[in-house]
Amino acid sequence: MKNVRAKFVVSHIINHADGSINVNAHPVHSGSEENKSFNDYTPSGKLELHISKGKEAQKLFEPGKEYYLDFTLVEA
Repeated sequence: MKNVRAKFVVSHIINHADGSINVNAHPVHSGSEENKSFNDYTPSGKLELHISKGKEAQKLFEPGKEYYLDFTLVEA
C-alpha cells in the first residue's frame, strides 16, 4: 500500500496575536456511513496545524467541517 486516506473534523481554531492560527482536528466518528467506515481505521488521533499569518490556507478551515487527509509514501 502506497497511500491511505483519513477523514478529520476541525474541533477548534486558535487565533494568535501575530495573525497565525492553529487548526485542531480529530478523526471522524459518526454522522454518515462513510464516517463510520473511516472510524474502523482511525478511531482516535489528533491533527494540529500551525498556519502563518496571511496564508490562503487559513481560509480553508472551519470548526465543525470535515476534511480528507491523504498520506502518500515518498519513494527514496
